Amino acid sequence: MTEDLSARQKAHYERIHDLYSSHYYDADSMAYRHLFIYQYLFAGLDLNGKEVADLASGAGINSLALLHYFPQARMTGFDISAKACADYRKNLGRPAFEADLTKGVVGDQKFDVAMIIGGLHHCVADLTGTICTVVDLVKPGGLVLMMEPNADYFLEGVRKVWYRTDSYFEGSTEHALSYVALYEMARRSFVEINVKYLGGPGYFLVLNSMIFRLPHWLKRFIARLLLPCEKLFNLLPGKRPFPYFVARWQRRYD
Repeated sequence: MTEDLSARQKAHYERIHDLYSSHYYDADSMAYRHLFIYQYLFAGLDLNGKEVADLASGAGINSLALLHYFPQARMTGFDISAKACADYRKNLGRPAFEADLTKGVVGDQKFDVAMIIGGLHHCVADLTGTICTVVDLVKPGGLVLMMEPNADYFLEGVRKVWYRTDSYFEGSTEHALSYVALYEMARRSFVEINVKYLGGPGYFLVLNSMIFRLPHWLKRFIARLLLPCEKLFNLLPGKRPFPYFVARWQRRYD
């Protein structure tokens, strides 16, 4: 059953790969990522000289962004899509391996850091298996940097309906994650360093413009208005106002 779901997720992603890339990695979305994702994931780190695994790497745009901050990091991509892996190799000149994270990866290479941005919630067919894959990839003392949609968001009920009905989602193989439940699954192998809940209107209308079918000219106009407001929205307390979280874990020494 898990194999069928993984094949479904792979086929779905390869079908929307080009459209996805045009919306999630254009200039406005990248501005959002730098302001509201990367600055939190990378704050206080020096990843120069580190071996970094980009899990659910897609075409490697997040890897290129990491290299903007840490030019001497050594990147390796992992993705379920052969097309995405080919693009990753082309864009970075670095290895990329076709892998279903729910089932593990081939080889015994260990990494100082695993980065996964919006990838775990595509592995809900077997989150336990996915966490085991991450454990196998990261050295003791190594870091996991993640960003995922927050299932404790106050509009989560609306998002669940959207996942089931919108053709841009594969509702049977993806859903938002409760950070508390996720960390409970992983705490035997990882120590939480920090977690922060984030995101306002810009998360939806700028970063997720694809699902709102926004043309790029309108998105550019909206981004100029919403990105400054997003900074203020992120000052709200708690986790329920926010549609995603970013977190940093450290692999236990055991």
